[in-house]
Amino acid sequence: MTRGPRSARSKLLSRRAARAATTRARRAGETVVFTNGCFDLLHVGHVRSLERARRQGDRLVVAVNSDASVRRQKGRGRPILPARRRAEVIAALECVDWVVVFAEDTPLALIRSLRPDVLAKGGDWRLEEIVGRAEVQSWGGRVVRIPVVAGSRTTALVERIRRG
Repeated sequence: MTRGPRSARSKLLSRRAARAATTRARRAGETVVFTNGCFDLLHVGHVRSLERARRQGDRLVVAVNSDASVRRQKGRGRPILPARRRAEVIAALECVDWVVVFAEDTPLALIRSLRPDVLAKGGDWRLEEIVGRAEVQSWGGRVVRIPVVAGSRTTALVERIRRG
């Protein structure tokens, strides 16, 4: 019997479950790719970035900032959608294997725990600014900058919606 696609909710993992999943994947010879973001209002730039990140390996784990983390970074009025919903929308994408919500300002602790083979981040980040770069490179992994899709910034989209 052929199995259908996994449900989005089944891809939402705790830190502990994500660590177990990535460890199993690497033991099976699979390459684990890690990326992160707020993903407040999913747009084409997010989708293309996640698809490109997934092409860097066999498995893609996406870390989503918690509501408090987004608020600290983006200010009052953000996020638009709560973390659980943002994570489920990301998990619904075929290219995404696992999603973890993190509460810290950066995903560094999660990167250290999951030890991805590839760290993917948007091309709007300078290499030396990418959180976890040194750690991933220290265990032989690589860092990939994904080109940004012009005109697809969430902040600009939110401002446009608020202006009417």
